[in-house]
Amino acid sequence: MDRTQLTQLIKQKSAKEGFQFCGIAKAEFLEEEAPRLEKWLNQGMHGEMGYMAHHFDKRLDPTKLVDGAKSVISLLYNYSPKKDLNEGKEVKIAKYAFGKDYHYIIKPKLKTILQSITEQVGDVNARVFTDSAPVHERAWAAKAGLGWVGKNSLLLNRSMGSFFFLAEIILDVELDYDGPIKDYCGTCSACMDACPTDAIPEPYVVDGSKCISYLTIELKNEIPTSFAGQMEGWAFGCDICQDVCPWNRFSKPHQEPEFVPHEQLGKMQPVDWNELTEELFREIFKGSPVKRTKYSGLKRNIDFLKKTE
Repeated sequence: MDRTQLTQLIKQKSAKEGFQFCGIAKAEFLEEEAPRLEKWLNQGMHGEMGYMAHHFDKRLDPTKLVDGAKSVISLLYNYSPKKDLNEGKEVKIAKYAFGKDYHYIIKPKLKTILQSITEQVGDVNARVFTDSAPVHERAWAAKAGLGWVGKNSLLLNRSMGSFFFLAEIILDVELDYDGPIKDYCGTCSACMDACPTDAIPEPYVVDGSKCISYLTIELKNEIPTSFAGQMEGWAFGCDICQDVCPWNRFSKPHQEPEFVPHEQLGKMQPVDWNELTEELFREIFKGSPVKRTKYSGLKRNIDFLKKTE
């Protein structure tokens, strides 16, 4: 099987595993990203996310993650829900956390694709990733032509918006490479204008330390009172900059049964959130990304909303 045939096989297998898009880029140092990342870190926009400053070289050079890396396969997996459970609700959870944790659903699919590759070319040096190591996911997806990095710093795709997970396979096999596409944000500033905490101070730059997702998930200390009245009901994550993005009018409901939310989640009222017990938390969010913030963290966020809004 030659390089072109192998590339086609990978894309066919990716579609069979439920990925909506698959693109491939040459594994090389991300020269354009290096100064941007360094500036962002130097400005302290990563807040308390110390891991963002660690492994700086690995984040930019795939050969430091996989010896002899030649290709980075990037994939998109849709999580856009059939129904937005946040509509009209006073307490909101980011859409990506409605169902089961994506890590456990996507990684086995990546391994299946990788197995198909090894069946054709023998042993390869490779690793699979989905937000699980210092991989500059959006940069690789953009280089592979899966979309462009929007003003809210998320990858945008013309036919499905941005409600999707990114995943990668880095391997030491040469493949046919795709190229980047143009930026279609134009003069639109909807995401910047809508952010209640002014976390997008300039196009394509997100101040992580002001982002509601950071405040409700990554921040381990108390949420600063300066954000009182600005959270707009978000208790875990935030979708504001995606909800207002015009490209998300093209998003379509996912077909992944594991992403279907627990039936109780859609029925939750303000009183239920305020009286949330650890037992109910475990039941509703069993296997969910929300478990990352733990019961105590989610209660902290809900209490902050209650006190300040």
